Amino acid sequence: MITRRTMLSRSAEVAALLAGAGLLPQPAQAEWAKSAFEAKSAGDALKALAGATPTESKDVLLTAPDIAENGAVVPVACACALPGVKRLALLVEKNPNPLAAVFEVSDAIEPNLATRVKMGQSSHVLAVAMLADGKVLFTQKEVKVTLGGCGG
Repeated sequence: MITRRTMLSRSAEVAALLAGAGLLPQPAQAEWAKSAFEAKSAGDALKALAGATPTESKDVLLTAPDIAENGAVVPVACACALPGVKRLALLVEKNPNPLAAVFEVSDAIEPNLATRVKMGQSSHVLAVAMLADGKVLFTQKEVKVTLGGCGG
């Protein structure tokens, strides 16, 4: 009888062999934007992610509550109706690390994503869309937090 522990061990061995042979799918081998996630300001995070100066645009949509009762789980959604979106990012301006999430988008899916972010205090939330032609567009919304989520 194969136990759960044995199955997990064998799965890890198979994954290591596939990775060593270069046979894992591309998303599993993708790099993450370490410098952007470690940035201490929203401007530094955007520089590390896009390298271009963002422009405010009504083509980027951000859905977030006006008041979040619990900063540990604030639902946010972002979308962009323009063609050629390659990356969507969510930033929380006053968090210790402002970059909350980055999504790589292909032409096969609609750039419309939702998640939950952690907010330590009331702050502006930014949705950023990076396009294939190098343009960086953003929109922002102020979200008031009544109970902090980053240790507060």
